[in-house]
Amino acid sequence: MQIELDGRRVRSQAEFHVEIARLLDFGPYYGRNLDALWDRVSFDIERPVRLIWTHAGVSRKAMGKGDFERIVSILRRAEEQDRRREDDERFELVITD
Repeated sequence: MQIELDGRRVRSQAEFHVEIARLLDFGPYYGRNLDALWDRVSFDIERPVRLIWTHAGVSRKAMGKGDFERIVSILRRAEEQDRRREDDERFELVITD
């Protein structure tokens, strides 16, 4: 599955959680915080998933480098976890400005 997260729609951490929950169908019980994000992307979503964050520079600038990097760090950690498992069905993050 390939998902596109449009950075023009993500200008805060709260907006990121709304969009990612919608795109990956996290359901009504998603906690909309970084711990809940980790739980979902590391264990709960069906793979393979290729998340393409387009216009990420817009998000980075609007939400601030710190919040943006915390989110990206969690997504990269999930990507790395799948890589270490050597599973063909993985989570992958692609960031484009």
